[in-house]
Amino acid sequence: MKIHFTSSHSLLAQKSFAELTKRYGQAGKDEADIFVALGGDGQVLRTLYESMECGKPVFAIRRTESVGFLCNDFNEMDLPARLVQAQRVTLHPLRIDAVAADGAEHTGWAINEISVLRETSQAARLKISVDGIERIASYSGDGILVSTPAGSTAYNHSCGGPIMPLDSNTLVMTAISGYRPRGWRYAVLPQDVVVDIEAQELPKRPVKIEAGLCVIANAARATVRLDRSKHLHLLFDPDLHLGERIVREQFMLGAQG
Repeated sequence: MKIHFTSSHSLLAQKSFAELTKRYGQAGKDEADIFVALGGDGQVLRTLYESMECGKPVFAIRRTESVGFLCNDFNEMDLPARLVQAQRVTLHPLRIDAVAADGAEHTGWAINEISVLRETSQAARLKISVDGIERIASYSGDGILVSTPAGSTAYNHSCGGPIMPLDSNTLVMTAISGYRPRGWRYAVLPQDVVVDIEAQELPKRPVKIEAGLCVIANAARATVRLDRSKHLHLLFDPDLHLGERIVREQFMLGAQG
């Protein structure tokens, strides 16, 4: 089995990178069977974006002091055996097609969420449609995000959105410090919907879009949908796969209060 290791810049991750590549070798990206990411969730996501075009699976190992929700526990012994036994989870990213205020067109992909955020002290003002039907004529707040189930435990949940089971076949649209409509916090949507977001009162209220590695400044409008043509493969030790982690996270969060 040929492994391509990637690493974050943390000292712990770099140390493990040196040890593991010495023990197991370092295959090139094209010849590797599996990518192994060392670090935290940020490194996992960066490696998944790298793997998007080649279709190689990613096994992440936590080498950080942060949570590392998408990571497996560290053990430098018998890594090939763990990789053979690992459970595969296939994810589809969100795709965004956006137009900036100057007419420039942009396309990007996001594994966790796509967020539309105010760029200045002025609140964002947005019109939101789902499958061609206007649902919110004028949303006001810091912004809005659309999240996959895999990303629902991250930024989405910190904004008050629900955690969604991996097999729920849903997306969630969540307010980021929403002001109007009063009391609106989130909407759970079928996974195959098309969401259109239009910025209002430009240039007084400029907004930017963050979609994975893509940042679109001064955005005018965007269309968001799940891209089932792209497949991302994430590997987990069988005893704690991603679906179980998402369910467990809901009870752990509740217990911490």
